[in-house]
Amino acid sequence: MKRRDFIKTGSLLTIPVFINGFGLKLFAGQPVPSPEEYNDKILILIQLDGGNDTLNTVIPIDKYTNLSKVRSNILIPENKVLKLNDVTGMHPAMSDMKSIFDDGKMNIVRATGYPNPNRSHFRSTDIWMSGSAADVYETTGWMGRYFAMDYPEYPDNFPNDDINYPFAISIGSTASETCQGVSSNYSIAVSNPESSGELFEGEWDTIPSNCYGSELSFIRDAVRQSNAYSQIVSEAYNKGNNLSTKYNDDNKLGNNFKTIARLISGGLKTKVYVVRLGGFDTHSAQVDSVDTTIGRHAELLQTLSDAIGAFQDDLELLGVDKRVVGMTFSEFGRRIKSNASFGTDHGDAVDVFVFGTCVKSGFTGENPEISDNVGKKEAIAMQNDFRSVYGSLLIDWFGADEQDVKDILYDGFQKLSIIGDCSTTSSKNVINASNSLILSPNPATTKLNIEFYSGGEQTEISIYNELGSRLNVIANRKFNTGTQKLTVPVSGLTPGVYFIRTRNNLGQKTERFVKI
Repeated sequence: MKRRDFIKTGSLLTIPVFINGFGLKLFAGQPVPSPEEYNDKILILIQLDGGNDTLNTVIPIDKYTNLSKVRSNILIPENKVLKLNDVTGMHPAMSDMKSIFDDGKMNIVRATGYPNPNRSHFRSTDIWMSGSAADVYETTGWMGRYFAMDYPEYPDNFPNDDINYPFAISIGSTASETCQGVSSNYSIAVSNPESSGELFEGEWDTIPSNCYGSELSFIRDAVRQSNAYSQIVSEAYNKGNNLSTKYNDDNKLGNNFKTIARLISGGLKTKVYVVRLGGFDTHSAQVDSVDTTIGRHAELLQTLSDAIGAFQDDLELLGVDKRVVGMTFSEFGRRIKSNASFGTDHGDAVDVFVFGTCVKSGFTGENPEISDNVGKKEAIAMQNDFRSVYGSLLIDWFGADEQDVKDILYDGFQKLSIIGDCSTTSSKNVINASNSLILSPNPATTKLNIEFYSGGEQTEISIYNELGSRLNVIANRKFNTGTQKLTVPVSGLTPGVYFIRTRNNLGQKTERFVKI
């Protein structure tokens, strides 16, 4: 049996990958932060697998006329949209998440993605999980690199008397690649925390010094660690409880959240939990052919909304809600135009939901622009880089150093204002994604005028095509304070749809223009 296969088929827990299968010395002491330095914050990562259709999830009401021209066969009727404000609403199946938003416990990060997006499920998922650029093939996950900064020796000597809890838990049968480190995965997979389900360790007097012995040593040590974590998780689960009556036994995602809430209430100190909801690859039958408010996408969104609603309710009743923040992510959004099969095809940017009692409520970013002449392959253009969401949570929720975050993610990281009063750090240098950007003439033929506001800081101005590929960096320098104007030649561009994106300390802004 291959080591990777063994890791995926453990009884209760999926254990990490180890360096050559050697060096597991369980329960040896390791230094830990002093109690006054311990950060008890928890992050829940919710993977929406398949690529969620943002435009039928968070609906730009102010763009409804143009939306009706390009996706009339799947568009939610305007009178059915759950209004969040005058210009934006939610899918009617998401009443629980709307309530959380209305209660001031949700931030919706608009049009989140990365430059040069990849519309392959596998590659884009790798990018979101690794926190890498589109042209970088990273073998570690962004959370794995974060854990490795303090515990590079893991899994050697773990668990131990001081750190006897898993760093991360993936609910299910496989450990999330989000937590993959250089030599091992910092996440264990938990499928049935109620029972310890110990694996038989076997008895060996001696281990032969050959390839067989190496594999045998790996399996033996892996089983020992699996059993150790299994017992720890089961003890926390049996000590914990749930208080919310909102859970639905038929909602698998909700049951996963129920397990997490119980582990938290049982005293488990695990920092990160990863759950997954699949089925968002809605090329066809996204909606019912007669009633667009129902169908596969509506079922998925209701599953998500009901599960998050029950989980947040449980956390508050248990009195641990100020310790927990959750966020959704999906490998990409869908295209603006629907297809003839009552579905949508692969797109680019997607909205991210960040929720919790300590979240700064509202929107980060604006409704996407929907023109009256949408291109066939056009998707929502990126406003916020997904790595800025990751990094902002690491800083303001886990108390990470900003330079460390840049090392983990990328130098161009920008801090977003997502965490509110319960933040572990100050909110200095937080950007506000509402700076101005005006393009003229639009459509353009030979030249494009770009007008934006600068506070005297470094500003990057880039041009993207309708597939989200960055074609050129027009400028990346410090500008004077005040309104700035640039004129750039566009005569060399092929006629079509393009986007200008500015990025500076005031935020980021994306506007669409057409070259004719």
